Amino acid sequence: MRVDLFDFELPRDRIALRPAEPRDSARLLVAPPDGDFLDRSIRDLTDFLIPGDALVVNDTRVIHARLSGFRTRGETRAHIEATLIERVAADRWRALVKPAKKLAIGETARFGADGALAATALEKGENGEILLGFALAGAALDEAVEAAGVMPLPPYIAGQRAADARDETDYQTLFAANAGAVAAPTAGLHFTPRLVEALQAKGVALHRVTLHVGAGTFLPVKVEDTAEHKMHSEWGRVDAATARALNETRARGGRIVAVGTTALRVLESAAREDGTLAEFASDTAIFITPGYRFRAVDALLTNFHLPRSTLFMLICAFAGLERMREAYAHAIACGYRFYSYGDACLLLRK
Repeated sequence: MRVDLFDFELPRDRIALRPAEPRDSARLLVAPPDGDFLDRSIRDLTDFLIPGDALVVNDTRVIHARLSGFRTRGETRAHIEATLIERVAADRWRALVKPAKKLAIGETARFGADGALAATALEKGENGEILLGFALAGAALDEAVEAAGVMPLPPYIAGQRAADARDETDYQTLFAANAGAVAAPTAGLHFTPRLVEALQAKGVALHRVTLHVGAGTFLPVKVEDTAEHKMHSEWGRVDAATARALNETRARGGRIVAVGTTALRVLESAAREDGTLAEFASDTAIFITPGYRFRAVDALLTNFHLPRSTLFMLICAFAGLERMREAYAHAIACGYRFYSYGDACLLLRK
């Protein structure tokens, strides 16, 4: 499909720079398959779920993936930044480096206030992507990255303000447990213990899956046709007990409600042709565009996404291109807040 079909104009003042406080006070646009849109609050989510439904959240935890440091040549020291985007080995990460042209293959960059975290440029890719080989590996590297780095706020936030102490909690979900993401599964940011208790009291089950979100997921698509776009892979897991419980939910007539496109992508990656879920622990580069046949997910809670992004394409596949263009026009006209720290919409299907 033509990528320009997924374009729209968003006023700059609609980009949220901080989350709603408290989290469950964010606005919720409810989009049924047809008819009027409903302007509600995240706290009203209980009104649209029924006993026997299963809510599926992503329990990934965001790491301090944005690193600042320097490179040296002789007596010259120059600043350099790297945002980790995909781990490929115990000691290697693909990263978006600025300025990438200045870091030569074989050259070493040092990160952190004391420059103790060293990484060598091993390969260069497109758009500033470099494969970095670190002097540390495994858990030792994880600890060093956490000490040297900061929260990797998306460019549309980082371009307007620096990450600070608030983001340490604001950019993690209530469910964050398994470290590995370089971007937050943002639909999960709206949940509070109070909302979870209310949902469970209504008879809605809560299940956890993992997808370590990569920065490539949120990047605008730069080709003209979706068939030419290459997705970054991300590691995901649906354990056997969760797959079995969700299959039982469906068998009883309950719905599987994905909290975020990340939960949806790992569920669809784990789905068999008949719609049942299998145990899954692997990389996935699933790219969902209109025409895709959804097998595992019945409803989707998601934030508002960037124009021309793979995530906007995904929701158009889920709820219809024209319906989503109408929903986004409604959201913009009604002052909804967009992107990672913004409001959410609940997409319901027939």
